[in-house]
Amino acid sequence: MSDNFSTDKDWEEAGYRARVLAELPAQLTQGNVDWAMRQLNVSRSTLFRLVKQFREDGRTSALLPDTRGPKPGMRPLNPAVEEIVTHHFKAFYATRRKPTKTRFWREVAADCKAKGLAPPSIRRLGRWLDRKDQAKLMARREGKDKAERRYLATPGMLVASDLLDIVQIDHTKADVTVVDPVTRRPLGRPTLTVAIDVNTRMVLGFYLSLEPPSLLAVALCLTHVVMDKSHWLTARGISTDWPTRGIPNAIYVDNGAEFHARAFQLACSEYQIDLQYRPPGTPRYGGHIERLIGTVMGAVHLLPGSHFSNIFDRGDLDAEAEAVMTLDELETWLALEITGSYHARVHSALETTPAVVWATRVEEAQLRMPADLRQFLVDFLPSEQRVLQRDGLHLFHIRYWADELRWLMGRESRKFTLKYDPRDLSRIFVLTEGGIIEARPADLTRPAVTLWEHCAARRALREAGRRSVDEELIFRTIEAQRDLVDSAERQTKAIRRHQARRSHLAPLPMIDVTPDIAAPEALPAPEGEGSPFLSHPGFKVEEWYEDD
Repeated sequence: MSDNFSTDKDWEEAGYRARVLAELPAQLTQGNVDWAMRQLNVSRSTLFRLVKQFREDGRTSALLPDTRGPKPGMRPLNPAVEEIVTHHFKAFYATRRKPTKTRFWREVAADCKAKGLAPPSIRRLGRWLDRKDQAKLMARREGKDKAERRYLATPGMLVASDLLDIVQIDHTKADVTVVDPVTRRPLGRPTLTVAIDVNTRMVLGFYLSLEPPSLLAVALCLTHVVMDKSHWLTARGISTDWPTRGIPNAIYVDNGAEFHARAFQLACSEYQIDLQYRPPGTPRYGGHIERLIGTVMGAVHLLPGSHFSNIFDRGDLDAEAEAVMTLDELETWLALEITGSYHARVHSALETTPAVVWATRVEEAQLRMPADLRQFLVDFLPSEQRVLQRDGLHLFHIRYWADELRWLMGRESRKFTLKYDPRDLSRIFVLTEGGIIEARPADLTRPAVTLWEHCAARRALREAGRRSVDEELIFRTIEAQRDLVDSAERQTKAIRRHQARRSHLAPLPMIDVTPDIAAPEALPAPEGEGSPFLSHPGFKVEEWYEDD
């Protein structure tokens, strides 16, 4: 709707309507509707029409009065002239060639004269152009991105009425290099997966790993979001408070493959989480998480080993030579930055600190907590479908077995859903109607391996010409590859990253599900404090797994 003929009074009224409508929650109740009708002095049908216009467009101009008919001082064009003008507008003016208004008028005038019609003046043609949707016109002449930056709503228009109503999750490559904890040699830039609550602007949780974005990273980040973090903070010697916890009501994500994974969609449905995707090519819909990432990365630029945001800021600084922090140290530093700095600073949109807003609103909120935090994590892990065979379940050319499976033998011919942690293939989780069954390799002498190692071994065997891959050969190959890596005198960055993937006994697991939170009868507790199930950096499954 054009504002060329709107008065200051019209804009004042539209602005007031926008402020009232922005306060309405996503799900309207009768009380909300009655309040808004009184504030705007409109009927119920008019209110719903205004709400629809405002939420679809997001701009104040969507609420301007719709003055129908000819605009002041504008007489309708002759129908024959109108046809010529419209033709040249679509085929010539509204194109990426971006002709001037004068050139547009010349084309129209030439056709009008050829047909014996009086051409419109250039001023009148200009007023005709002003009546067109300027956002759509700019999109056709200069591209969608430029039109959106100028005309469409800002990200701040996303409204969450209560805490955990809308949670945004995204990944970013951290602008700093981390080093190996033993050799202190550079490993590369880690990936940060982080979640923010739109209502309070609190950071709800994060996960840091050396691998690209993956479903595993999302699962571990979400587990960090819902859990009570007091034990997690204590284990890292952090004295600041991080009070956020609870299952989100809605999650807003981009269109990454990990967010479209069926396992992720089913898990969200399992916990009544409304999963929403950003429209393609519209980064503004993730504005809150994008600003948070920018804020966090701005702080990271103060660390030694920072790559900064671009090559101009970095100059001739050698980031890898300057790097000093390990992955665990960076994780602790980020937790301190979030809890002791970001949460304690006044947020411009809130006019107070995120921590104060959370503390004020959490008392009236009904937080949903998972009955079993470990099962919550398992539900979000990657999955595969397999049929139970006479000798067990076969996954990644490894045969798994559990005594509980014998009761399903012969009675179940359907495929079972198998959940697995790519960081440790020494156990899988079989989903049955009676609950979760933990299965281990039938040969208990097999060492714990990552899916990355497993796929690398299979790839090496194929390159060596061994087409028939068997379980025994795979594990022998992995052991041989490990010996080569461990005995290498000159370690490259790739080898150091390979060793980091095998660091199953990290002293501080990224997500520590303590026994007092997890229900032991639902799923066996991990073996040992440093179990690889929850401690090893994750990696992108899709990149390594190849289905033969």
